[in-house]
Amino acid sequence: MKTAEIKRRYLAHFEANGHTVVPSAPLPAISDPNLLFVNAGMVQFVPYFLGQQTPPYRRAVSVQKCIRTPDIDEVGKTSRHGTFFQMNGNFSFGDYFKDGAIPLAWELATKSVEAGGFGLDPERIWATVYLDDDEAYDIWRRTGVPDERIVRRGKKDNFWSMGIPGPCGPCSELYYDRGPAYGAEGGPEVDEDRYLEFWNLVFMQFERGPGTDKENFPILGELPAKNIDTGMGLERMASILQGVDNLYEIDEVRPILDRAAELTGKRYGAHSGHAANQSHPDDVRLRVIADHVRTALMLIGDGVTPSNEGRGYVLRRIMRRAIRSVRLLGWQERALPELLPVARDCMAPSYPELAADFDRISAYAYAEEDAFLATLRAGTTILDTAITQTRSSGGGALSGEQAFQLHDTYGFPIDLTLEIAAEQGLTVDQEGFRRLMADQRARAKADAQARKTGHTDLSAYRSVLDAGGPVTFTGYTETARESTVRAVLGTDGARAAAVEGDTIELVLDTTPFYAEGGGQQPDLGMITVGGGQVEVLDVQQPVPGLIVHRARVLRGEVRAGETGYAEIDTSRRRAISRSHTATHLVHQTMRNFLGESATQAGSLNAPGRLRFDFNTATGVAPSVLRDVEQQVNEVLLADLEVHAFITSLEEARRIGAMALFGEKYGEHVRVVEVGDYARELCGGTHVARSGQLGLVKILSESSIGSGVRRVEALVGMDAFNFLAREHLLVSRLAELYRVPSEQVADRVEQTVTQLRDAEKELEKLRAQLVLGGAAALAAQAKDVHGVAYVGTEAPEGAAGNDVRTLAQEIRGRIDASRPGVVAVAARANGKASLVVAVNPAARSRGIAANELVKAAFSGRGGGSPELAQGGGLPESEVPRLLLTVERALADA
Repeated sequence: MKTAEIKRRYLAHFEANGHTVVPSAPLPAISDPNLLFVNAGMVQFVPYFLGQQTPPYRRAVSVQKCIRTPDIDEVGKTSRHGTFFQMNGNFSFGDYFKDGAIPLAWELATKSVEAGGFGLDPERIWATVYLDDDEAYDIWRRTGVPDERIVRRGKKDNFWSMGIPGPCGPCSELYYDRGPAYGAEGGPEVDEDRYLEFWNLVFMQFERGPGTDKENFPILGELPAKNIDTGMGLERMASILQGVDNLYEIDEVRPILDRAAELTGKRYGAHSGHAANQSHPDDVRLRVIADHVRTALMLIGDGVTPSNEGRGYVLRRIMRRAIRSVRLLGWQERALPELLPVARDCMAPSYPELAADFDRISAYAYAEEDAFLATLRAGTTILDTAITQTRSSGGGALSGEQAFQLHDTYGFPIDLTLEIAAEQGLTVDQEGFRRLMADQRARAKADAQARKTGHTDLSAYRSVLDAGGPVTFTGYTETARESTVRAVLGTDGARAAAVEGDTIELVLDTTPFYAEGGGQQPDLGMITVGGGQVEVLDVQQPVPGLIVHRARVLRGEVRAGETGYAEIDTSRRRAISRSHTATHLVHQTMRNFLGESATQAGSLNAPGRLRFDFNTATGVAPSVLRDVEQQVNEVLLADLEVHAFITSLEEARRIGAMALFGEKYGEHVRVVEVGDYARELCGGTHVARSGQLGLVKILSESSIGSGVRRVEALVGMDAFNFLAREHLLVSRLAELYRVPSEQVADRVEQTVTQLRDAEKELEKLRAQLVLGGAAALAAQAKDVHGVAYVGTEAPEGAAGNDVRTLAQEIRGRIDASRPGVVAVAARANGKASLVVAVNPAARSRGIAANELVKAAFSGRGGGSPELAQGGGLPESEVPRLLLTVERALADA
């Protein structure tokens, strides 16, 4: 049975039993700051399990795309580890419990293939339950599983929690006996290779208290609303139903592995003499290729692009591991054009959008491979040199500085440095590397976290949300309203009141203030409460549903429970709304000219200006940018109506509304239309008609990362004022050049060319002036301990190359039979520099230019024994530098 068919049957079974089919959340759709990607089927339902949000359905079923990054280094070592997998899950939110979940699982597992089930032999299924879960034990017996195939196990195996205080409970797991060829008799307790787990049913009936020890954390009591979370590994079930040994042999993976083997001339599984969890190195690398190429396809498909941070770095890392594994197996050409289409064909039956969007996906993947091959060529040479030097000096580890230079200068990832070093029997000073990276990353992380949450502990926000529910936002239809202060928060949590001068956070029950989100900057304004007044400086939504106003008390006192009047800065709101609508128009117009793959990767909507980031593998030609700007402004002239409405996600997709990659949308979404020109899912504020934007002026287009470009533009009066200033500038230049405005650019270009030519002539004259005195200086050489020594200062304005040339010219004019040393000092930008040149006769006496420079600069400086230089000291040091060289010769 194909994997896509297993997925279809799973969804159909539970839908027929009253479950709402919930689409897979995109892999990066995570609100938990501790997770980079969705890593389990229940992740998108966590707010329902924790009681933070009310579920829109009592029963749900999904097939969730998942990635577990801790497994990256384990991929290939065994036949079971993979980074990407799919989790079939059915969920009940206070509806049915054990007596419903167990029969539903048993029915699907054992029902015949003809009847829509998986057709597993019921005599080969074992069930495990928690030690004292007699209820689950009895239900399995009534279902038809005999006592001898129901196993009681402890907390380690059969008790689940999220690792934080909250819902927890016993588990019941299903195992399939693959037969005596796979191990010993006796059930899961004896051999979990023979008895393969394929389904886990979690019964959330208790509440866990704080504690890190999974075996002994406190249970506070039984929950009144008991929830069900079950998970079936799709790949695991596929291996059972397809009769294969491991996940690398199922229909969604094996073709990729086979193509990699074909390219490299290897054959998977052709080697004997290896234990079940061991493999020949060729097999390990083929597994890495198959898993990582499939994972990369799914990540790019969900909008992740390669970068040096966060999710983009994980993608970059797995792509580079796959590419390098192919090269280690002997294939030296581009690999992804050979492998990615195979992965697409494997996964498209379950995810048809991968085929429809393959042009975009492949553009990013192939560009990343090309960039990495260039990195490999440069970085590997440097790394090989470092390895050779380390070995020759008897060392066993590369320094943190070497690893950091590879990363910082050549873009060579640390994990690749570790991998190559390990292959050569060396370690890497990872602590030193991390120390060099830590400050920069810590600052960026701290800034982002402070901006979003203010508090490091989200519990204060969750308490306010639990006590009063979500805050109602009314800003789509009004800019001011009366409201009640629900809570006053300070850095130490909730407080009763705040006084003049305090910086606080206010939570209102209803607010017209827009919280920063979707690229739109927050509203600012004033809130008057009783006799007090606060200035709103920022508005954020630190937890879903809670709008928090960060403010400063200007006068009086503000207390929780009082009624207030909230009023936003309307001029700022209107300017931001114009920018947001303009962003939609730029997005749609970019897609018109560049194709559907030019999708939004980020945005900033600020008063009078916008920044729009979009995905594209190449730069945008200036002519295309001009056409985009013109088309956007034609839409403004058309004065189209801007309309927002709520609809179902399914209907929004049907009418062609654009959605952002990586965003998790609910069952109902807000759509913003600009006439029939642009239609996009959006929660932001907008103008009423496109004509209200006035004018859009695109300022620039540039690269901000691999495959991501940025457009910056001005809107409304800001755009008009910019063009007015540009007009004044061009008019002034036209007046100075005494030419029409349209000829100004040509005249400026001519002027620049003339200046460059003049600079070249000046450089020639300076060089002639500098070198003109070389003969006289050589003739006046001082005898210092038998050495002809010339110590002189270069003419004012001499460039660095001129100074080196002068030193060599003087050296060349000293009698070759006589030892000669030349020191030329120079002053530039307040700093002193020194060049020392030594002829062969002086070298034969053991005099070295680099040693003389180091003597002058207290050990610093560099170069060869024949020519060396140093710099960086104050220019007042020039006389001392020349005197130091002379004294060093006298002492030689």
